[in-house]
Amino acid sequence: ILKGIYQEQADVVAFSCYIWNIEMITQVVTELRKVQPEAKIWFGGPEVSYNAGECLRSIKALDGVIVGEGEQTFLELMEYYVDQKGTLDQIKGIAYKRRAQIEGEAIITTPARMPIPLDLVPFPYEDMERFRNKIIYYESSRGCPFSCSYCLSSIDKKVRLRSLNLVKQELKIFLDYKVAQVKFVDRTFNCNKKHAMGIWQFIKEHDNGITNFHFEISGDLLEDEEIEFLKTLRPGQVQFEIGVQSTNPETIATIHRKTDYSKLCQNVMRIHEGHNIHQHLDLIAGLPLEDYASFLKSFDDVYVLRPDQFQLGFLKVLKGSFMEEDSSNHQIVYQDRAPYEVLMTDRLSYGEVLKLKGICEMVEVYYNSGQFRYSMEFLEHFFPRPSSLYYELSQYYERNGLNRIAHTRLKRYELLLDFYKEVVLKLIDQRESEKYTGAFEEILLLDLYLRENIKSRPGFAHKALDYSTMREVMDRLGIDRRNAHVEQFTYDVITACRTGQPIRKEVWIAFDYSQRDPLSKAAKMIIAAGK
Repeated sequence: ILKGIYQEQADVVAFSCYIWNIEMITQVVTELRKVQPEAKIWFGGPEVSYNAGECLRSIKALDGVIVGEGEQTFLELMEYYVDQKGTLDQIKGIAYKRRAQIEGEAIITTPARMPIPLDLVPFPYEDMERFRNKIIYYESSRGCPFSCSYCLSSIDKKVRLRSLNLVKQELKIFLDYKVAQVKFVDRTFNCNKKHAMGIWQFIKEHDNGITNFHFEISGDLLEDEEIEFLKTLRPGQVQFEIGVQSTNPETIATIHRKTDYSKLCQNVMRIHEGHNIHQHLDLIAGLPLEDYASFLKSFDDVYVLRPDQFQLGFLKVLKGSFMEEDSSNHQIVYQDRAPYEVLMTDRLSYGEVLKLKGICEMVEVYYNSGQFRYSMEFLEHFFPRPSSLYYELSQYYERNGLNRIAHTRLKRYELLLDFYKEVVLKLIDQRESEKYTGAFEEILLLDLYLRENIKSRPGFAHKALDYSTMREVMDRLGIDRRNAHVEQFTYDVITACRTGQPIRKEVWIAFDYSQRDPLSKAAKMIIAAGK
């Protein structure tokens, strides 16, 4: 990075600073100042906007900081450097070092800049060729009407909207170019119903059959009209990220969040019924008044909603947020350096945080990957709560030193079978163990073939059908032999997953990889009791 910047021989070098890059940027500019002492170095972005003076004092290489929104401020700053227009103290929304021979160095902070109308923000995607095969990030609103204490968006409670006509013109550029995905970065996309519905109706009317749109929404704000409309969208056209954060009412009240959890659940389930929208639900560990048991309850509450993705995040105490100000009241101890992640609180020990990290890793591998759907559904029957299953699985990984090793996809299935034999089998009547084990091995095979037509079968798999039999079945079904597989099971694997009871029954399943589920990407299954 240092080499690339140096070779530009730029007069001004400016960085957008976030929790995920501030450490690296600070290292880069420290070395850049040594090799390019005349360059002007500026920072901007949320990581430095709320402590600009502190940044300027602690980072010797830094010349100035853009505070708050940067579009207009950056333009005026470049006009100052390139066109010699005006003086730095005339530019609103900056802090900078003024060096004088007699007085020494002083930090000057200019008056704050008022937020600009969103229609004045330039469209950054004029040359779409530059963004081929990239995710497009798009903004149709700024600000958030809510006051969640952990979030910087709560500071600006006034929501500004980009005009709907302008948004439609710009979205049409993406649709015409057939980009793979457009991620809206609006903090609560559906806080204005008219604005949200206008955009959803537009993307439906102009659907190109390819582009996917990602929205961060508040699930409890959706009304009947919106849900019924959303059910009419092309499967896979839209995906939602819905922040739950906690189901503990005391925690929700303490972080100044307003959520009708009952309505959120109803809406999530109604959207799920449409089977056309990918839903991603979030929880945050380490929030005030949430102990280990309370968080596991939140986990179980959200898990039963069966989101397509279930993200367990850990509280980040962001600079400038109310959470930073309030952290001492809840004895929230967090990292001194970015990303300022929680280490412990007055309700949650560091050891318990580590346990939750283990659960989080297992959720990523065995739930969010979508590769173990039926296997995990079967295993859930042997534990009192979903969180118990993922905790025991994480402890199995820990005991056997498996977290420090990279595993192939096939190895993950073998490890899950080993976990079953080491942990789950002890919970089963030994007279039934052979039957349960046989059924679970076939369920693992079911999950394997749902994702791909594997070339080499795992050691736990029974003998495959001969190709002539497979060909006969595929021809009878009218599916492409090159893109399909047929498996003969000795257990009713689908029923076993739903009930936890292995039933011996011949079941044939054809996997058609040319017709995948638009949300899970699993192959279409054609199931028959017997050939």
